Amino acid sequence: MTVRIGSVWDSTQQVLAGRASMLVPFAAIGFVLPAMLQVLLVPQTSMAQMSASASATGVLVGLIAIVLGIWAQLAIMALATHPATTSADASRAGVRRLLPLLGVAFAMGLIIALVVFVPLVVLGLSGFDFTRAVAAQGNPALMPPLPSGAALFIGLYVLTLVVLGFWLMARLMLTYAVVLNERRGLGAIRRSIALTRGMTWRLIGITILFSIVFFVAAAAVQGVAGLIFRLILGADRITWVLALTGLVGSIVTAGFMTMAYVFIARLYVATAGVPVAAPHHPEDGSPLI
Repeated sequence: MTVRIGSVWDSTQQVLAGRASMLVPFAAIGFVLPAMLQVLLVPQTSMAQMSASASATGVLVGLIAIVLGIWAQLAIMALATHPATTSADASRAGVRRLLPLLGVAFAMGLIIALVVFVPLVVLGLSGFDFTRAVAAQGNPALMPPLPSGAALFIGLYVLTLVVLGFWLMARLMLTYAVVLNERRGLGAIRRSIALTRGMTWRLIGITILFSIVFFVAAAAVQGVAGLIFRLILGADRITWVLALTGLVGSIVTAGFMTMAYVFIARLYVATAGVPVAAPHHPEDGSPLI
């Protein structure tokens, strides 16, 4: 079955227009609330000045942000998948599929960490001076030279990863939607690859376009917000200026992330080839989505 990206985008706009009042609370809780908690609970100081308790608070806020973010993503996709889904249905679906999705995300993150670790191993085997590199604190003039063989390998390795990353970005786009709707675990990865077959270049193109628009919009809004906050608070309170600017940026991010996950949900509906069943309420009252 041929899927037209234009048709998917049209249905995305319809969902955004028709269900905005239901989508906004999830976006606010999942994407904006964590930024507010960061401003309110974590001291606005440098890492060197932060106490152990403040660091622990920062870690806790980070974990809360991950959980709320994933829950919101699932709930937003549930709302966008079937028109009969209510906010309560979507919330319960997000809670119910949270742990399976965390498991899939952890497995994918572990693979990415191992891939990133390879250049470090190569540098270690080539005799690279890590102690001197850390002491340089990012200053190029103080960085130790890279062994020529290691530099060539890392250059080719990174180039390969970029190409592979674009392919994976497109083919794994539906992983979360599959975990939500088909009750799969790691099998959602293979299912996503199957559903996106024949769409790789189109999905890469739309992802690049989305990223460009997002970064331009976010940079513009944060630039203006930063200037306003600096005029109001003064240049001597730059830490608070940066925190509040980040909070404004989180609102922009929430809008774009909501649009992205609605698009993914509609793409799943289009590629799955069968209509998604209306939510059914079993005896415990939780919907099957």
